[in-house]
Amino acid sequence: MVSQTDTRLTKEDRQELLSMAYVEAVATQAGCTVTKGPYPDRESVDMQIRAHGGMQPCLDVQLKATTTLGPMKDGNLVFSLKVKNYEDLRRRTLVPRLLVVLDLPKDEEQWLTVEPARLVLRKCAYWLKLTGFPEHDNKETVSVRIPAENIFDMDAVRELMHQAESRELR
Repeated sequence: MVSQTDTRLTKEDRQELLSMAYVEAVATQAGCTVTKGPYPDRESVDMQIRAHGGMQPCLDVQLKATTTLGPMKDGNLVFSLKVKNYEDLRRRTLVPRLLVVLDLPKDEEQWLTVEPARLVLRKCAYWLKLTGFPEHDNKETVSVRIPAENIFDMDAVRELMHQAESRELR
């Protein structure tokens, strides 16, 4: 069991780093490279994913991890996003921006399992493109609905890169 005396990383630190590891592993397996976003992060960009060949499309990604992803409603998962991130992600930008939310089990002991035959990071991440989403009057957070089919996996990365290259993803 992990306790505060076992590590200098907080639960939130571990969630953030696991979300980075997840995106890097998925993007790498999809044939892309990943770099950490600009420092300091002023634009809600934690990582950039880049494809190679062709026009070398890119995606900017805002990462979140949670153990409390909202229950399924009408085929969507509900996530509470800070207003600043919502506003940054809904703006039109040259490089498309995505929100990627890693859904982790409530029990921290279930987040990661290492065995000789496999490495398991539970559960999965979902993506959402917020460009053009409506304005709001909220002061702290905005609830966004993420389609449950938007699993951030290798096929999704390849398709999103194809859309970015053809300028369908704006």
